[in-house]
Amino acid sequence: MRKLFAFLITCHLSLVTFCAQSAQYNAVLVADMDTGAVLYQERATELNYPASLTKIMTMYLAFDALEHGRLHLDDYLIVSQAAANASPIKLGVAAGSKIRVEDAIKAVAVISANDIARVLAENLKGGKEGNFASLMTDVASQIGLSQTNFENSSGLPDDDHMSSARDIALLSMAVYKHFPQYWKYFGIKTWEYNGKTYTNGNRLLGSYPGCDGMKTGFTNKSKYSLVATAQRDGRRIMSVVLGATNKDVRADVARRMLDKGFTLLGQAPTVQSKELRVESKDMEKSQSAISTNHESRVTNNGVAKGDAGIQFGAFGSSKGAQTQQTRVQSALGVATVIEVAPNGMFRVRARGLSESSAQSIAARCRGAGIDCFIFR
Repeated sequence: MRKLFAFLITCHLSLVTFCAQSAQYNAVLVADMDTGAVLYQERATELNYPASLTKIMTMYLAFDALEHGRLHLDDYLIVSQAAANASPIKLGVAAGSKIRVEDAIKAVAVISANDIARVLAENLKGGKEGNFASLMTDVASQIGLSQTNFENSSGLPDDDHMSSARDIALLSMAVYKHFPQYWKYFGIKTWEYNGKTYTNGNRLLGSYPGCDGMKTGFTNKSKYSLVATAQRDGRRIMSVVLGATNKDVRADVARRMLDKGFTLLGQAPTVQSKELRVESKDMEKSQSAISTNHESRVTNNGVAKGDAGIQFGAFGSSKGAQTQQTRVQSALGVATVIEVAPNGMFRVRARGLSESSAQSIAARCRGAGIDCFIFR
């Protein structure tokens, strides 16, 4: 009887501890960023205010503009009066001034500057942030987000501006897979601008082993949120924490979730749900895309030559890329090459396709459950 009583007490205390910890945040999710496997989650599909995690999408669209030549890192963006008047946190640029594109990206990534998020939005979409917010929501739907609606580029309070931990995880994976060459901006610890040094609000950078990004968020309604990514032994995982009660809790929960994720990585039975699957990226459905100059054309599987290409994922190790290459060949009959990206990622790609062939292969990818996107 005493043993039974002691067991019940232990179970009760464990339940109390779990409930107390859960009360410190609204939702969490941990996932393998290469495979999309969800390793752990709590309330991941419940709606929350994303706050400045919104800026992950703002940067996603900026990266797309860079990739397609609509922007260049050394271009300058004009600061409107509306952007200059944005609520803090902000860089404090004056209306009528200009800021270099790369500095704008760093301002958003490092200090989550609301004024600069609006500068990017207005310069990318005809001077109107509302038009940019509509584009953000459209693209979110294209890449697989099903619970997200954006009303602005910064995440400043709006009752209709909503997302979920699962959607934020999908968005973060989309950046990782679609624009690996720009991933470095999410890992900048400090940044100097106009003689002042700014520090990234992500406390795990420099303190958690292997942490290399990604983004913090806060408003009074959303409370404290964080997407944190970390890499060990060629594997990268992410944790998403929404609605933590304060900065300390946000950082502590993110650490615990990353620890849990790395512990669970090799234990397939612990995976709690289907994979996170990022849908194909085709910005031409929403905005004009300027073709970039790719390497010389190649012939793939007898399909017509052209300027389009398909990426079937980017991986932290060559082994992961080779596994995907085999999967694509087996499921789709498409021959691919492995290209090393500037940041060291291994990209599985087929090049030199006609537009119709690329669209056809992308449709077959979706049917086979393989992540891909079309590039030009």
